Amino acid sequence: MSVRSVLFRAVLGVLLFNGITCTDWNTIAKDTLKNALKIQPNTGFAKNVIVFVGDGMGLSTINAARIYKGQKQGNPGEETVLEFEKFPHVALSKVYGSDRQVPESAQTATAVFGGVKINFNVVALKDSVRVSDCNAQSSQGKAAEVQSIIRHAIDQGKSTGVVTNTRITHATPAAAYAHSAHRDWESDADMNATLHGNCRDIASQLINNNHDIQVVLGGGRRAFLPVTEPDPETNSMGVNKRLDGRNLIETWKAIQQGKNKKHSYVWRKQEFDAVNENDVDYLLGLFSPSHMEYELERNNGSNGEPSLSEMTSKAIKILKRNVDGFVLVVEGGRIDHAHHDTKAKKALTDAIEFDEAVKMAVTLTNQQDTLIIVTADHSHPFSLTGYTVRGNDVLGLVDADGFRVEPSTDGLPYTSLLYANGPGYGNPRQNLTGVRTDTNDYLQQTAVPMEYETHSGEDVGIFAQGPMSHLFHGVHEQHYIAHVVQYAACMGDYADDCDKKSRISGASMNSLSLLIIISCLLLVE
Repeated sequence: MSVRSVLFRAVLGVLLFNGITCTDWNTIAKDTLKNALKIQPNTGFAKNVIVFVGDGMGLSTINAARIYKGQKQGNPGEETVLEFEKFPHVALSKVYGSDRQVPESAQTATAVFGGVKINFNVVALKDSVRVSDCNAQSSQGKAAEVQSIIRHAIDQGKSTGVVTNTRITHATPAAAYAHSAHRDWESDADMNATLHGNCRDIASQLINNNHDIQVVLGGGRRAFLPVTEPDPETNSMGVNKRLDGRNLIETWKAIQQGKNKKHSYVWRKQEFDAVNENDVDYLLGLFSPSHMEYELERNNGSNGEPSLSEMTSKAIKILKRNVDGFVLVVEGGRIDHAHHDTKAKKALTDAIEFDEAVKMAVTLTNQQDTLIIVTADHSHPFSLTGYTVRGNDVLGLVDADGFRVEPSTDGLPYTSLLYANGPGYGNPRQNLTGVRTDTNDYLQQTAVPMEYETHSGEDVGIFAQGPMSHLFHGVHEQHYIAHVVQYAACMGDYADDCDKKSRISGASMNSLSLLIIISCLLLVE
């Protein structure tokens, strides 16, 4: 922590202790009100749509991440505003699944991308199919499949992309393109040989049925390569998983070659950086055998991995060349994984990088024709507690003042960030005196012992800007998000029911009116 930061917090503490505040709260509120009164709904046509999913990024994570981001910059932290928190329209999303009060990511991602609620651990199949029921999936066929906004966009001639820092075959990204009675059927090795029906693994579905998705970036290389081949990064055997002998990466290349498309496959950062966005139509990047690294530990050297914001930037620059627009899905998936391990520092660092990806998208697009939605698929039992004073280290212990207000009954110190369940349980509870709670792998303490922390069922946020973003305005069912996307972009269920021409002309007139007003003001000057 810098000397400036220490001094600032010391002064702030003295002021707060004496009941003095140096913040003009009235001015802040009045300025916010003035800006709110200027907001006009954008009822135009969404040529482009970007849906960001912070996996596991509940409101408590957003709160802690904004504080952590501010404190890393030498500020108290609470006053920090994340990029997506600047969006004009905010709502809440009810995340329960068709059969679960507290959901998992395959069913919630299907709701966000597909527009219906489904069953636990199932990928983009209606709730007439239950988990692992390959028979039901096979017998119902296309009738059971939930089509995502990615497929609807392709049907409208738009370019599409899926970006994640998890395995590209993992639950959330898979819901954008695949249909599977179990989220774990990522490669043929993951499927029981005694399965009846005609179910295929998620990796093969991506290559065989979704090779028209133009940008695919993430981890999970092992599901695409045969066990008989070494992994290119480690050059070791036993990493890859395919048992059918197929090299799906070579299959993808052959398909793109057969379509006479300019394409590129990359697996490390130096190759990724070398891709010219103006000279490639299709880009496949698989940067790790399994999930990509946490941002806190990411190797950003030539043999390392690109960041989530770098992948987002590359994807947008490729996709935006299509005059008919694009739809892009971006997942910050490792927020969720860090929470499951009760490693708050890693979760918050990944949340901040996720916010950088949102900032990149805002910079590269136009709010007039691009709808950007930021949401989470679910939350976690993660909280900021303890009556801490303003500016208290969010990764640290509850300060002395906070402890005096509400001490622990065992007399031991505790961190302000805690989980309801997970691997950080101890009986008796560990004495944290002198313990570094801000290390990369520190496990926050938990109330219930579990190997992994679980999800939670509370509502999550929806933040939106661009065409039709005002349709997010209250508390919504999670699957409503996909319907807004389709309506805003005049595709899918609303391809013929959204008055596209008048919305485009209306948006053009609004832009023209703005130009006239600006010109008049310049003439007056």
